[in-house]
Amino acid sequence: MNEIPVVIQRLTEAFLLNCRLFALTLLFSLPLGLIISFGSMSRFRPLRWLVRTFVWIIRGTPLMLQVIVVYYGPSLMSLWFRWPSGYSGRFVAATVTFVINYACYFSEIFRGGIESIPQGQYEAGQVLCMTKRQIFFHVILLQVVKRILPPVGNEVITLVKDTALARIISNKEIIMMANEYSNKGLIWPLFATGIYFLVFVGVLTLLLDRLEKKLGYFRT
Repeated sequence: MNEIPVVIQRLTEAFLLNCRLFALTLLFSLPLGLIISFGSMSRFRPLRWLVRTFVWIIRGTPLMLQVIVVYYGPSLMSLWFRWPSGYSGRFVAATVTFVINYACYFSEIFRGGIESIPQGQYEAGQVLCMTKRQIFFHVILLQVVKRILPPVGNEVITLVKDTALARIISNKEIIMMANEYSNKGLIWPLFATGIYFLVFVGVLTLLLDRLEKKLGYFRT
């Protein structure tokens, strides 16, 4: 009984890794996804083909496989690049993989949202002598955000659970920590991990719902 506080403390510390991975992935994948979406809509065909092929490969292969390839690939292929040794190298490799993976998913959501805006709104901006930049950021972007928020929210919630895949390269996240206790005959920590994820996802769901309501005045 005395070990319960110790186990909960270790589970909480391990869950912080999941949280850091989640936060860093969102921080970098959202803007990168927007950039990739511009490439996939480019009028320059070679660039558009290259970007869409890359997105197809990333979306068509398992995230777990991508984590393994990104982390072990450089050494197996005898490349000059090497990840730092120890925890920092494993975490950075996982973060880079997650950012690339989710940026590709977000790019398709962004592309769909941008292309769903009626062409007449672009033309109206041109009539008002607005530049393409002004039209996009002052007329189009907020409408796109309103339209893509539900699918982006689904991806964000999926990301929370996907952070557990970081354990494949020995990042000691919460499920890996709980599994160590289950190997010692202590099963309840595995069920406790579900509570951590449920609470985190619940908070995110409430925040996303509030944000969607605030953007409700965009009814295009």
